[in-house]
Amino acid sequence: MPGSRAPSVRPKVRVVIVTLDNHLAAAVERANMQMAADNVSIGFYAASDWDRDHSVLDRAKADIARADIIIATMLFLDDHVRAIHSAMLARRDKCDAIVGIMSQGDIVKLTRLGAYNMGKPAKGPMALLKKLRGSSKPGASSGAGQMKMLRRLPKILRWIPGPAQDVRQYFLTLQYWLAGSDDNVVDMVRGLIDRYASGDRAALKGKLPATPPREYPEVGVYHPDMTERLSADAARLPTVKNARGTVGVLMLRSYLLAKDTGHYDGMIEMLEAQGLRVIPAFASGLDSRPAIDAFFMRNGKTTVDAIVNLTGFSLVGGPAYNDVDAAVETLTQMNVPYIAAHPIEFQSLEQWGAGRMGLLPLETTMMMAIPELDGAILPSVFGGRSDGSPEGCTGCARNCTFAVTQNVRAMQSCPERAAALASKVAAMIVLRRSERAKRKLAIVLFNFPPNAGATGTAAYLAVFESLHATLQRLQGEGYAVEVPTSVDALRDAILTGNASHYGADANVAARISADDHVARERYLNEIEAQWGPAPGRQQSDGQSIHVLGAQFGNVFVGVQPAFGYEGDPMRLLFEGQFTPTHAFSAFYRYIREDFGADAALHFGTHGALEFMPGKQAGMSGDCWPERLIGDLPNFYLYASNNPSEGMIAKRRSGATLVSYLTPPLAEAGLYQGFADLKAMLERHRSVADDGDERRDLETLIRDACSNLEIDAGDLAELPGRLYEIERELIPHGLHVFGGALSQEERDDMVTAMLSASPECDRADIEARIDANDELGALIHALDGSFVAPAPGGDILKNPEVLPTGRNLHGFDPFRIPSKFACIQGMAQAEQLLARHMADGGKLPESIAMVLWGTDNLKSEGAQIAQALALIGARPRFDDYGRLSGAELIPLAELGRPRIDVVVTLSGIFRDLLPLQTRMIADATWLATIADEPPEQNFVRKHSLAHQAQHGCDLETASLRVFSNAQGAYGANVNMMIDGGTWNDPQELAEMFEAKKGFAYGRSGAPVQHRALLESELAGVELAYQNLESVETGVTDLDHYIDGLGAMSRAVEKARGQAAPVYIVDATQGSTKVRSLGEQIDLETRTRMLNPKWYEGMLKHGFEGVRHLENHVTNTFGWSATTGSVSPWVYQKISETFVLDPEMRARLSALNPKSSARVADRLLEACERNLWTPDAETLAGLKAASNDLEDRLEGLIPAE
Repeated sequence: MPGSRAPSVRPKVRVVIVTLDNHLAAAVERANMQMAADNVSIGFYAASDWDRDHSVLDRAKADIARADIIIATMLFLDDHVRAIHSAMLARRDKCDAIVGIMSQGDIVKLTRLGAYNMGKPAKGPMALLKKLRGSSKPGASSGAGQMKMLRRLPKILRWIPGPAQDVRQYFLTLQYWLAGSDDNVVDMVRGLIDRYASGDRAALKGKLPATPPREYPEVGVYHPDMTERLSADAARLPTVKNARGTVGVLMLRSYLLAKDTGHYDGMIEMLEAQGLRVIPAFASGLDSRPAIDAFFMRNGKTTVDAIVNLTGFSLVGGPAYNDVDAAVETLTQMNVPYIAAHPIEFQSLEQWGAGRMGLLPLETTMMMAIPELDGAILPSVFGGRSDGSPEGCTGCARNCTFAVTQNVRAMQSCPERAAALASKVAAMIVLRRSERAKRKLAIVLFNFPPNAGATGTAAYLAVFESLHATLQRLQGEGYAVEVPTSVDALRDAILTGNASHYGADANVAARISADDHVARERYLNEIEAQWGPAPGRQQSDGQSIHVLGAQFGNVFVGVQPAFGYEGDPMRLLFEGQFTPTHAFSAFYRYIREDFGADAALHFGTHGALEFMPGKQAGMSGDCWPERLIGDLPNFYLYASNNPSEGMIAKRRSGATLVSYLTPPLAEAGLYQGFADLKAMLERHRSVADDGDERRDLETLIRDACSNLEIDAGDLAELPGRLYEIERELIPHGLHVFGGALSQEERDDMVTAMLSASPECDRADIEARIDANDELGALIHALDGSFVAPAPGGDILKNPEVLPTGRNLHGFDPFRIPSKFACIQGMAQAEQLLARHMADGGKLPESIAMVLWGTDNLKSEGAQIAQALALIGARPRFDDYGRLSGAELIPLAELGRPRIDVVVTLSGIFRDLLPLQTRMIADATWLATIADEPPEQNFVRKHSLAHQAQHGCDLETASLRVFSNAQGAYGANVNMMIDGGTWNDPQELAEMFEAKKGFAYGRSGAPVQHRALLESELAGVELAYQNLESVETGVTDLDHYIDGLGAMSRAVEKARGQAAPVYIVDATQGSTKVRSLGEQIDLETRTRMLNPKWYEGMLKHGFEGVRHLENHVTNTFGWSATTGSVSPWVYQKISETFVLDPEMRARLSALNPKSSARVADRLLEACERNLWTPDAETLAGLKAASNDLEDRLEGLIPAE
């Protein structure tokens, strides 16, 4: 009060700041030390620490309960809001002031500044806040514009009396925070105390004046060696003599102002150590385009060779929103590689280094998945915060330790990761600046399983035709390539050559002696611990390792060694504890060091590099994909319909993806007796109901159905079933990379796309198809240019997949499942239940399903929505429309009991969709604890039973989501079947249980619970999976057998009898639910036995036969796991491909190994009693098998 004497001791003021992460922790701590003289304490709490250390959240709540000033910022994640909101709400009316800025609505509404209450509808000056929030409209967000408005508002509001002054203080607080230097943090706190101090602190009101927010460059450059560190003038940056190139680096200004720059300093140092000129630039806010315009361009032209974004966010936007269209427009104009690296903020460097998961689910989503939408490549950790543990970081052999000073966990550089990233950037720039004629390119073909006629095969791709076209284009574009005269000559050079001399699967291009390998292999001890002394047994003659392939000028075409077995087919490298073989490691060292490649091109979907042991995401120097590929620029031709596995290649092997089209589609049509049957049915409909002709036709029709192995049933329904066969879309042959569709194929594709998506425009689809230039896109990528992003998925349902030749990405994980997917998923779930009950079953209490990442990325999460719908739940989204968990559908609205769902995830789903994994676990937990009668809630009913059976807590008993251990993939059952390494079907079930027995709960961390999985499978009444895409059936991919087939076998083992197995097919038109047997029958008729399909395959020769053999093996796999294959399937396959002498000779001439495997697989089905042919057929198969073996051994000359 005026005239009163100030007290000798200032009253205590407690300020609490709660924010997303530790961006400004150092600045706040220094401000805390400075304000101690005023008896002001500032408690700082980062929500990112709460999962790491739950005591941090407890301390935050305790401090909030006695706080006088509360500042909450960047709390936009639902978990964080739900954790702290109640504590803040309880203190809201008891503290002097509370400010919620840049946060979810529930936090912002807590704001109370004097007379102003943010919980009331926004009007007047406060309505201006909406203009500061990022817009979801493409191109609408301008960070520079928003910051300009923010600076102007306090000046305008200064002259408006009354509550507007509280509004002004709100904007000043926001401005202080966004320019969060030490001084601005101090004055932010002083300003709030000066205006709002009350109660025991009332004497401080008007006594702590604050200096207006200090302004720093909105756009500028930074360098640790500059005296002033920040500048608006790039000329002040240190110069680099004889620079190898220039790299533009993007940073967050908040770290710079807070003087928390250890991670940036380390990255700049490593880039400069590579001889690069570095332009470290920043822009205020979360829109980096102003920095690009100011420092990476001159007169409209790009002045950098690469851009490295170190912010951890998308180019335009941050954790709350992103503007992909704006980002892609800018990056396309820049046309240089765009690398998105990420600092670790949600865990310590030590935790990341020690964990097999690598990045946490939220980090993977924000720092990898979202930047990928912009077209980012080479995701890499480069720094983070240390927890100061004396054991140090175990992410690599360096075992770095970091000091924690002044109670601040400062940002640190990870020296090994920063050096690795710098080396990769430098290599990409060298590639970009090199002359095409001098570039050396290593093209990698795949060979799995080995010695099976599979060398040089890839999903949907005619590899050798594509490779020949690629070599021709490279030669035409100036590469020094010696192109063989024909596709056959190319194939012969790679597959034959000197192979017979060395007893190899392909030509031996080089031999690496054991002594050389021992001397040069950095990780020899680890490899020998798993595979024995060098040179090992795989691709080895006992004295040297064979490198398979052939060199064509400056292009080496190598065959990737088999990745799974060396004497023991079960020691698959999908297992986290194993290592690659000697041959595998030597192969990549040969490419890097001996051949001296400037880039690698992995040719088709897919190889094994990206599945080598290591972290799921956020690789360290100890991860095998990193060790093998090193700093070699890696490009990867990838099928456009497979974004999920493409993401694994991108994230784990640093690959830039170049998508290729899937094969042209055609209607299956009718062949042989089916066409005759259709004609008889048409005649049957046209004759009199009671005439002799009609009765005769009925007899002929039923006889024809018997011959075709079709149940005639009600003849009135038979035309519909025949129509389904006739109109079923099938892939017609394989795709040739860069090849144009014929006019007929083009027309068929457009028709099919319009049928699947009637809302699409024909002209737009045709324009997209015509814009395909895959070979041109590959040349563009190899020039070190920006490869524009594109969604992956089913071309019928998403025309945005076209044109191909672009860098695949998935769907925004925060938006899965979409609203449409939820509607579709609910309908499909009910359709599944209806089909089961129509087959004579009751409403099931428990269902087992398989979820794949690819399915859900294509459908925006329809399969996830099915699981939720069955449980009686739906996704919960936050204010920004981002996924934040699950909520239960009231039973009255659901209209039936909640069904228990045991979910088995593919390893790729687990890696790519961690938020969705947790959401399903959240749904089962909510159902478990719901106060509902057990007859209406089977989830709770069974959880209580599991709790009693296993003596566990209720949360453990509620676990229903299972997958592999972190870093491991697959159940390995498909490999057991392919290799014939099983004796009893029980072994297949046990392998599934062992590999998939890791439960994933709400915390995200897996725990092995095999016994719980077995008891849950014992109650399953049906199992099912969705079809992936129109190009892929259940007999096309052995992954279906590895998942659904193996799970079905485990269900039978657990419950003592088989459960029905269904396929939900939403690939063409309306959703259809078929039994597995019906699906196999349909695919056998429309594909395997259909001349249109198999002739389409055989026109590709060697690879076509391999695809035929693959179908036979997969059919056999379904018999082994489910017994759902009808005997006629084996009989017809035998008659068509093996017992027919002319066809047998044809297949053998094209691919001797694969053709022999067809006969051997059919005989194996007999030997394992999966099929019992008549004596004549069995004798014929044995004779045919001997004939094929003789041809394979060269005893019968090729015809």
